[in-house]
Amino acid sequence: MTDEEILAEFRAAEALLEGHFILSSGLRSPRYLQCARVVMNPKRAARLLEALALTIPDQLKVQIDAVVSPAMGGVIVGHEMGRALGVDAMFLERPEGVFELRRGFRLARGARVLMMEDVVTTGLSSREAIAAIERASGEVVAAAALVDRSGGAADLGVPFFPLIRLEVPTFEPDSLPPELAAIPAVKPGSRAAA
Repeated sequence: MTDEEILAEFRAAEALLEGHFILSSGLRSPRYLQCARVVMNPKRAARLLEALALTIPDQLKVQIDAVVSPAMGGVIVGHEMGRALGVDAMFLERPEGVFELRRGFRLARGARVLMMEDVVTTGLSSREAIAAIERASGEVVAAAALVDRSGGAADLGVPFFPLIRLEVPTFEPDSLPPELAAIPAVKPGSRAAA
């Protein structure tokens, strides 16, 4: 898929939003990609995740034993990636503020894992998920996401495969441009701002 075809999928799902958004990192942004909307249609989700699976080199794909994603945003994309790769998909939760496997999910010692996200902005949540997978005896061999909002700047410490890379400006709450400061802020994600 081309970047324009990917963005067309977001537009068709009304998932490419403009306004004043508070990201899970606490940063502010004038654009937000609501991945939950783009993957609410199973056929669209399958199309996007199959396209993303094609970007992962074959020699790496054959090493992957499982896909693990952070809840909430990563549950559907992780499941669809597991289906595309033909491996089990599990998700992490934060019942006490720290990611962990629950619900009877477990990894065999040394299981090779693809950590799957919906959107990566700073990489903080992804690195936390990778640390949780390692605590659960898994080895993260790569990460993937529908969207890399960092424009390639996020370092996850493993090979990273986004379906699309976007450079969307982010701002500290006390350093907003006037046009953004004039708009009420909205928190559209699943996690409280830091």
